[in-house]
Amino acid sequence: MSVTHTQALPIWWLKNFADITKLRLSLSVVFSSVAGYLLGATQVDFMILLLLCIGGYCMVGASNVYNQIMERDLDILMDRTRNRPIPAGSMSVLAAFFIAIILTLIGITVLYSINPQTAMFGAISIFIYVFLYTPLKTRTPLSVFVGAFPGAIPFMLGWVAATNNFGIEPGTLFMIQFFWQFPHFWAIGWFLFDDYKKGGFFMLPTGKRDQATALQVVFYSICTVLSSLIPAFGVTGTFYITPVSAIIIGGLGIWFVYYGLRLYTQKTDKSAKALMLVSVSYITLLQIIYVADKLIRETGL
Repeated sequence: MSVTHTQALPIWWLKNFADITKLRLSLSVVFSSVAGYLLGATQVDFMILLLLCIGGYCMVGASNVYNQIMERDLDILMDRTRNRPIPAGSMSVLAAFFIAIILTLIGITVLYSINPQTAMFGAISIFIYVFLYTPLKTRTPLSVFVGAFPGAIPFMLGWVAATNNFGIEPGTLFMIQFFWQFPHFWAIGWFLFDDYKKGGFFMLPTGKRDQATALQVVFYSICTVLSSLIPAFGVTGTFYITPVSAIIIGGLGIWFVYYGLRLYTQKTDKSAKALMLVSVSYITLLQIIYVADKLIRETGL
């Protein structure tokens, strides 16, 4: 191997590692966990926060690697996935499996060092994603419902890491992100419908880009917004928000639902892609508002 190739090897491995663990998706999940931790913590322990980030990334990364191993023959059929490391030939199945095992062991160990409940929920997330959601994707549109469970765990996982307790507060965080999964992934399933079809995936609830699917997108968008506002009514234990934050979230919710309604009326790939982008913005801004609301209340800013 030449010097040039030797020098490029670490960069090549880093790129493959980022691709096989889906770096951007994993970081967004870690962001949700951090937001949940900051909401639940009475005092921020930066060591626990660091462990949560490491353990959370390992668990999500492992799930993504297992998923790509199991779907390698289907990934090569779709435009959006054919350049992933395994179908592209830049990583062997054995190497990917080794990475997945190592990430799983590190993730569970690190999360267990925070507290056993955090490790348990992390392990449940991997199990559902790998052994239930992934096999169901080619069999039934209900796979999105199953996949919404591991997808909703990270937000509440942060609270459990901070408190070592599962109650109404992390349950509320779980509910919010659970409802959010549906308009988000159905929007993706809509504008990538033809590509998903090549791999045998039918992600939309009716299996079609029709009015019934669009109506369910609107329904779950509304459910997401309403559940986001529940903490304003003082019924979610120590997790609550001020009326000002509720008004801001209500405004975000109108924006979110509007794009759901736009998909319902237009039924185009463009409107679906716009909804997907708005959904990502909504959940990110919502988590920031929740954390900022708590910070302002506690510091008196």
